[in-house]
Amino acid sequence: MSEETKNTDVQEVEKKAVAETPQQANPEQFLKDFNWHNYEEGIDPIADSKLEEFEKLVAENFVDTLNDEVVDGTVINITDRDAIIDINAKSEGVISLNEFRYNPDLKVGDKVEVLIDVREDATGQLILSHRKARVIKAWDRVNGAHDTGEIVNGFVKCRTKGGMIVDVFGIEAFLPGSQIDVKPIRDYDAYVGKTMEFKVVKINHEFKNVVVSHKALIEADIEEQKKEIIGQLEKGQVLEGTVKNVTSYGVFVDLGGVDGLVHITDLSWSRINHPNEIVELDQKLNVVILDFDEAKTRIQLGLKQLKPHPWEALDKELKVGDKVKGKVVVIADYGAFIEVEEGVEGLIHVSEMSWSTHLRSAQDFVKVGDQVEAVILTLDREERKMSLGIKQLTPDPWTDITTKYPVGSKHNGIVRNFTNFGVFVELEEGIDGLIYISDLSWTKKIKHPSDFTNVGDKLDVIVLELDVEGRKLSLGHKQTEDNPWDKYEGEFALGTKHTATIGEIVDKGATIDFNEDVVAFVPSRHLEKEDGSKLKKGDEAEFQIIEFNKEFKRVVASHTALFKEEEAKIVKQAAKKAAASSAEKTTLGDIDALADLKAKMEKGGK
Repeated sequence: MSEETKNTDVQEVEKKAVAETPQQANPEQFLKDFNWHNYEEGIDPIADSKLEEFEKLVAENFVDTLNDEVVDGTVINITDRDAIIDINAKSEGVISLNEFRYNPDLKVGDKVEVLIDVREDATGQLILSHRKARVIKAWDRVNGAHDTGEIVNGFVKCRTKGGMIVDVFGIEAFLPGSQIDVKPIRDYDAYVGKTMEFKVVKINHEFKNVVVSHKALIEADIEEQKKEIIGQLEKGQVLEGTVKNVTSYGVFVDLGGVDGLVHITDLSWSRINHPNEIVELDQKLNVVILDFDEAKTRIQLGLKQLKPHPWEALDKELKVGDKVKGKVVVIADYGAFIEVEEGVEGLIHVSEMSWSTHLRSAQDFVKVGDQVEAVILTLDREERKMSLGIKQLTPDPWTDITTKYPVGSKHNGIVRNFTNFGVFVELEEGIDGLIYISDLSWTKKIKHPSDFTNVGDKLDVIVLELDVEGRKLSLGHKQTEDNPWDKYEGEFALGTKHTATIGEIVDKGATIDFNEDVVAFVPSRHLEKEDGSKLKKGDEAEFQIIEFNKEFKRVVASHTALFKEEEAKIVKQAAKKAAASSAEKTTLGDIDALADLKAKMEKGGK
């Protein structure tokens, strides 16, 4: 080719390029028609200025695949596995159909958001991601909604611990249970699968957590309703409400945006154990406003106040002494409350449950739920108080006490209680007597009654004293048997001799056991044997009684007196004194007998 011909061809190409201005040129058609071989071989040279204009044109019309921006694309073809997307780039992109599971109706021509995932795979194909694009766009939308307070739609996917999982723009957000509604939610499953409006209330960018609330959307409307309702509240006003929540201490009632509390004591005139005995959730009922604070944020309601007080309807003919029947509703240590009519209660004090005087608990006589009959003891209609008695239904056992339990009579009773000084024995319901510790045994030295008997044991007793007015019985147990010391007084009289064994060496002497009741004391100087030595523990010897005191149960013996004259004299002198004392008693007795005889003779003479 001649130089002239070559120049002519270049000029024609330049003229053609100049003729097609950037505004007129079609970059796609240009790329399609351009002869890259001729250009690379230098056959079709292009001026640098024209190439710059062409590159500018490409930049304005084609997507830059080197950035990470989300772009819109158009579905131009759908295969069994992929969707072919045109994003106005140098080549089409590919997205797996798995990313469109949420949109099974995807079709050719749909606009979708995409992000370039891989700029060019092994086959030179542009790989796009719809899922990543949705996440990026979703976070932009969520952040915008949080900043502006925009209301967003969300799909409740499932339950989770403490709340629900909501799909918002493709992001899984957390909806706390307390933020679902202004009232407590009992059935979370009822919200699953629903599309609802929410407000984005919190975003944790570090952990990519989003918290939404449905409650926040309705609180504003409720606040307006509250102001309107609160402004019209008055004490004594009756309103209709819905039971919103039931607790152990009362019931919360929704008055149409404002909550009030009916305390358990204001639900019924009768005693109840739990509010659910009276009301149930979502129940509509009328309540009366009892009180509220200055700000009217705490409203006290009443339900029972809508009915007349039961005491006002109580039979006007009912009086003290009448018998009534009722149910035991409460038991305390001091007594039991009986509901004789709905809302009308009387107290049976524990002292009015039995004629017995020893302390017992009300639970020993009745239990909650029992139907009992009682006598009205006091009745105060103004104070709305009534006291009842059960024991009055039976005769007072002390009425004929002198006939049933005369002094000297013998009976069998049950040990009910101890004191330091004696034992209380119940002869029958309402009849108790006291056995002093000194009247328990003739022979045993008892420090505490529990050493002698146990609660619940049966004991034979003798009535020693009877105080009808004071309702007191003095009893004795040892008196049911003869006093063995009467026999011992003759058996171990002064001067009598007995053989025994030294038991224990004690301070200033030793002790010897004559039998299980009689323990004698031997002073140290009376332990001396005839050879001058002294008796030791375990030695058996003969002893002479040198002192016997029945009243104090004191017996003193001597071994030495058997062979020493001096000690023998002491024994004889003691015996003489005892005899003189006995004679004196006899003389005094004779004098008393003579006085009685004289009085009888004088009476007869008259």
